[in-house]
Amino acid sequence: MKTLDWRRNKEMWVRVLRKQTGEGIAEWKRRIRKARPRDEPTLRAWLTRQHVTGYAQSLLVMEHFGYPDFVLATAQQLIEQQYADRPQLRPIYDAIVRAAKRCGEVVIQARKTYVSLVSPRRTFARVQPTTRTRVDLGLRLDGRRPRGRLQSCVIHETMPVQVSLETPEEVDSEVQKWLQEAYVANS
Repeated sequence: MKTLDWRRNKEMWVRVLRKQTGEGIAEWKRRIRKARPRDEPTLRAWLTRQHVTGYAQSLLVMEHFGYPDFVLATAQQLIEQQYADRPQLRPIYDAIVRAAKRCGEVVIQARKTYVSLVSPRRTFARVQPTTRTRVDLGLRLDGRRPRGRLQSCVIHETMPVQVSLETPEEVDSEVQKWLQEAYVANS
């Protein structure tokens, strides 16, 4: 199973910038230095006037004002940081990843506060240590209503349901079935 961090996104953002504007980072850094923005809002407004938006804009803002620590961290560092103050929850995360591996080709995308589980097509689940005693597993199961262990999801709007887990043993055959269902529906 491949685990990715923000570096992959940066490569994609560079491609978006080049596609959007026909120019790369070096040229835009030169233009930004010439424009002399005093702060991030000023730079964002200037970039918008230059028709640089979305990911390309965020890339140039970070290039000019610096990258946040979480963007520079490796995937492993991001995951370790999520569980640093709640190490008792890490085995739950590990159990979810083992279950996800049984679904098929899954890529793990580590972010600052959560991990996305991605099928060959798109994200099918999100794992987030929500409290000191619980990990929430959001599932992209469109049309599925909360019932039993499945609750309304608070992790992300693309995940209509979630299951809250307090022990690794709760990552059982029922959770495996939901992960598999979400994987298939989003592959």
